[in-house]
Amino acid sequence: MIDQALTVVTTHVTEAVVVLAPAGDIDRASQSVLEAAATAALDGGGVHLIINLDGVTFCDSSGLSLFIRLQRRAEAGAGSVRLTCPQPMVRTVLQIVNFDQLFEVHPTVDEAVRSARAAA
Repeated sequence: MIDQALTVVTTHVTEAVVVLAPAGDIDRASQSVLEAAATAALDGGGVHLIINLDGVTFCDSSGLSLFIRLQRRAEAGAGSVRLTCPQPMVRTVLQIVNFDQLFEVHPTVDEAVRSARAAA
């Protein structure tokens, strides 16, 4: 298996709503890339993080653990983490570990943004 590097594009929808779009695999070796982008967003005033999983082809327990840490940090600041557009393999993992019960999972980024803006 070829190790695919993780990249993250950050888009500030508003000061409080930030979309993070990782592309590649989220695993033990790469999760720090997403964590750094999320930390920068939270430190920069982002309260509601939307993680667009459309470009994520694989997510292991390191990525799932990161989602929990980010959710806790966002909630401490009266914010949230929303997941959107998971690919079938990632969606299955989220469902198996009941993350679809812990997080709002939206089929589109626009829906997640509307939900986050309503909560802001």
